[in-house]
Amino acid sequence: MATIQELSERCGVSVSTVSKALNGYSDISDKTRDLVIKMANEMGYFPNANARALKLKKTYNIGVLFNTLSNLGLKNEYFAHILEAFKDEAAQNGYDITFIEHNIGRRKMTYLEHCQYRHFDGVCIVCADFENEEVVRLVNSEIPVLTIDYAFQKAYSIISDNYGGMKQLASFILRQGHKDIAFIHGGNTLVTRNRIDGFLDTMEENGVKIPKEYLRESPYRNSLMAEEQTLKLLQLPNRPTCIISPDDTSAMGVVSAIRKIGLQVVKDISIAGYDGLDMSQFIGVKLTTVKQEREAIGKEAAKKLIRMIEGTEELQQDTIFMKQTLIVGNSVKKMN
Repeated sequence: MATIQELSERCGVSVSTVSKALNGYSDISDKTRDLVIKMANEMGYFPNANARALKLKKTYNIGVLFNTLSNLGLKNEYFAHILEAFKDEAAQNGYDITFIEHNIGRRKMTYLEHCQYRHFDGVCIVCADFENEEVVRLVNSEIPVLTIDYAFQKAYSIISDNYGGMKQLASFILRQGHKDIAFIHGGNTLVTRNRIDGFLDTMEENGVKIPKEYLRESPYRNSLMAEEQTLKLLQLPNRPTCIISPDDTSAMGVVSAIRKIGLQVVKDISIAGYDGLDMSQFIGVKLTTVKQEREAIGKEAAKKLIRMIEGTEELQQDTIFMKQTLIVGNSVKKMN
């Protein structure tokens, strides 16, 4: 790897001029800056990270707290897309990301201690237990923090509009003539509460009463549990004509239950999902669902956090709601 001295000699300028050119100082001409950057790329020169951190008081490293509270981890497709987009946008702006853990080697640390140990410039909380004392302490620290899908204390938040997305989906199902609509929802999270509110508000606005037994809970992305809850719905004296699953993956369990008792999907029982995944190869129909703009969420989160780190965005509570899009398939039958 080339050194700054070698780069200086190659460009025919002093070491200080090279440093100023690479760090964007205004007292360097565009011609000199372009020359230094061109030669740096050709020679494979990278500034010493430790020296750069000491000088600029920045490490160009962002901490990511990601705990799905399940065994899915990065296999959770929704969060995986968000994290990939976040990482790509951060990298384009010169930042690395590091996952926040409780241990450094054999030493146990709190989340905040880990962040301080690594000297993170900022932190993105993608998923966590926000009632956890360690999470609260991290959010209330001096470190710039941005949260995804959760509005929390003084943190800047990027939230997918689950309330609006569910209203779109529920309204469409009503327009198809369905009145007996069941909703298998996820666990008790802000995302779930917003979806339930969107569903029930839409029903109330249209004069449709939903029996309490039509609301069932099943973990997100768990087709077996969704199948179990669907079987219970189908055993009711007045079974629903349409079932909304917690997400598109869980819709496979809904379909399995319908077929298990000898009924046909769409013809006998309509279904809808949530997420915007292409599940037609698994369930045999094009699923009506709501697409969450996962890549846009990750990209916007990185942009906002970097602006907070670099002082171009105020460190104050604010929330951005990312719109969702209804995708109409052929899984919701038009009722007579």
